[in-house]
Amino acid sequence: MDNRTEILDLRTALQVLRGEEGQLIETDVPVDTMAELSGVYRYVGAGGTVKRPTGVNGPAMVFHNLKGFPEASAVIGILGSRKRTGLLLGCPPESLGQLLCECAQNPIPPVVSREKASCQEVVHYAYEEGFDLRRLLPAPTNTPVDAGPYITMGMCYASHPDTGVSDVTIHRMCLQGKEELSIFFTPGARHIGAMAERAEELGQSLPISISIGVDPAISLTSCFEPPTTPLGFNELSIAGALRRQPVRLCPCLTIQENAIANAEYVIEGEILPGKRIREDQGSNTGYAMPEFPGYTGPASEECRLIRVRAVTHRRNPILQTCIGPGMEHVNMAGICTEASIYSMIERAMPGRLRNVYAHPSGGGKYMVILQIAKKQPSDEGRQRQAALLAFSAFSELKHVILVDEDVDIFDTDDVLWALNTRYQGDVDTIFIPGVRCHPLDPSQRPDYSPSIPDVGISCKTIFDCTVPFRMKERFRRAEFMEVDPEKWIKKG
Repeated sequence: MDNRTEILDLRTALQVLRGEEGQLIETDVPVDTMAELSGVYRYVGAGGTVKRPTGVNGPAMVFHNLKGFPEASAVIGILGSRKRTGLLLGCPPESLGQLLCECAQNPIPPVVSREKASCQEVVHYAYEEGFDLRRLLPAPTNTPVDAGPYITMGMCYASHPDTGVSDVTIHRMCLQGKEELSIFFTPGARHIGAMAERAEELGQSLPISISIGVDPAISLTSCFEPPTTPLGFNELSIAGALRRQPVRLCPCLTIQENAIANAEYVIEGEILPGKRIREDQGSNTGYAMPEFPGYTGPASEECRLIRVRAVTHRRNPILQTCIGPGMEHVNMAGICTEASIYSMIERAMPGRLRNVYAHPSGGGKYMVILQIAKKQPSDEGRQRQAALLAFSAFSELKHVILVDEDVDIFDTDDVLWALNTRYQGDVDTIFIPGVRCHPLDPSQRPDYSPSIPDVGISCKTIFDCTVPFRMKERFRRAEFMEVDPEKWIKKG
């Protein structure tokens, strides 16, 4: 099976995982979507910056017995390990960044199909008696203090009111009522936020579809950001290149917008102009949900409001969700980060960057490790130029660690070995203060450091753990005899 061409929806992805040992657990034990579901997964499969679970690269989980939702299931952790992500995308795990970079440079645009869409097998209109989002969607809370039930894996699709160009992005959305959702936009960071701002300037609502439970290629590529995908670049075209065929869209039933045809659920609605709501207005906890840095963030006072017009879904739908501070977020955000950085550096200095890794401890956003090859004396200093390019390629990046090509960037112990034996703090640390980064980092506040004038501004830092070219011979690693270890290992 060629996973790059044959996995076209969530169900085929799950079928592939069922055939792979240790990649999927399915359970019929009753589970409450209110905190319990995420709590179970935290101990079984989640990793990354979550308080240490049992397994960093644990399995995905499907819950078939959701309390209060007898016809639905929920899945979490589909992209929760880099190995599993590589398996589903038909690519070695260490090469995922390069693959996505290649696909971004050779996009295949989505197509709109008038054929019957599987996501519209069952239809619920908001005007129908008894319509209630909270009874239709088994959206979980991640912790007992969450603002409310959250959609964390919704592919938000909208079009610019002036140009008509479309975009897909993942945003956190909280169920606020029978037909209302709040949506949180990181200021200035995502295209649909810009579209909503423009629609509001025009006094218009912004039609939006939210597709939940999709092909892993779509989930992953929806996390691309500028400059790799500037405003007007539809990230679904990267998913098309990844699958070697266009993503199929279908017209929505109640709004002038399209949705992902093979999704498990689709929410059709409009972002209302001039409407702002408090994220925790229904719970008054003061919190939002666990965010990718590993902390439960405060509830936003300025979320936009989505008025829902309809919910459609497949028969026996599967709601896909994720934990914010975990390996699934790391892989979705980080692999796209790697692709963006790889693309920019390769264009500027071809052949010098061997690989890039968005480290899990930074949630796939805050820290990357660059593997640099110094081929000649004039390459000295290019490694630091590469770090500056990485900051340009991805504005939310906070730390860059530079290592030589003999260091395994996916082995944290090897990276720390380079930090301990090829780095001196007074000459190999470069500080770049006063640069905009990411508002969810709790250390990026004026009360943390006098160098920070505003929330979301950081001191970006380069740790140059590469050996000066003139000293490479002095830092040659010990070379052991090559042998076949199987000869000395008893089998059976």
